[in-house]
Amino acid sequence: MFEGAMPALITPFARDDRIDREGLQRNIAFVEDGGVSGIVPCGTTGESATLSAAEHEEVIDIAVECAKVPVIAGTGSNNTCEALQFTKHAADAGVDGVLLISPYYNKPNSAGLLAHFKKIAEAVDIPMILYNVPSRTGQDMPVDVITKLAKVENIVGIKEASGNAAKVSQILENTIDDDFVVLSGEDGLTLPIISMGGRGVISVAANIVPDKMSGMVNAALKGDYETARKIHFEIAPLIRALFLETNPIPVKKAAELIGLASGNLRLPLAPISSANQEKLVNELRKLGVME
Repeated sequence: MFEGAMPALITPFARDDRIDREGLQRNIAFVEDGGVSGIVPCGTTGESATLSAAEHEEVIDIAVECAKVPVIAGTGSNNTCEALQFTKHAADAGVDGVLLISPYYNKPNSAGLLAHFKKIAEAVDIPMILYNVPSRTGQDMPVDVITKLAKVENIVGIKEASGNAAKVSQILENTIDDDFVVLSGEDGLTLPIISMGGRGVISVAANIVPDKMSGMVNAALKGDYETARKIHFEIAPLIRALFLETNPIPVKKAAELIGLASGNLRLPLAPISSANQEKLVNELRKLGVME
């Protein structure tokens, strides 16, 4: 279930700053038409940090109601009790799995990381995917912690966004005998991670070019690296443009530019600079997704 190209969905807002329910449904239909294998609402790309608890649950409910592909809901927090509440709600809503970021700001030691994830895993009967993103959390989950958590029955994988290919290799090596999936958390490293044994990506770019991301990942998973490399290099400039500023600033602008539901960014995020927007537009036009 947990392989392929899965967009980390943006959260569109209406003019009154509420969740754009119909817009979110249209965006989900768009990525599904592009061939994605799953969707991931309420992650970093979905501005989860500025969603209220009620909005967080609303987005997950909308996704479950309308999605035709598996839903992996972001339910992490730096507060274990809150993460558990979000995870229980997601499980009750009918998601297929949950994505849990390692606690940010607190910077727990290894014992704390193990206790945090195990407490949630023991309380819910749902597949859990860990999320390691040091640039956001200020802490890189140690390989030995990941290896131990991989042996917990319902912790089934990790979204790895450390940018460290050697670390990804070690995770794969250490969990080769476990039923544990490694997913890329960085679009630009998806192809090399799959070549080492990774099973896909939770992707920002798949919001905009779901067909190309899906095509690249599916080709690589089938061993057709010639096709996968061709697509990889085709979309690499767009991927770089989508990270010219803090995610999801560029991808929400890109969504708006190609006619998807987007809406405002929530403070403290501010709109993309005019210079970077020009670069983004250029790459969208090169790929033919914008006139």
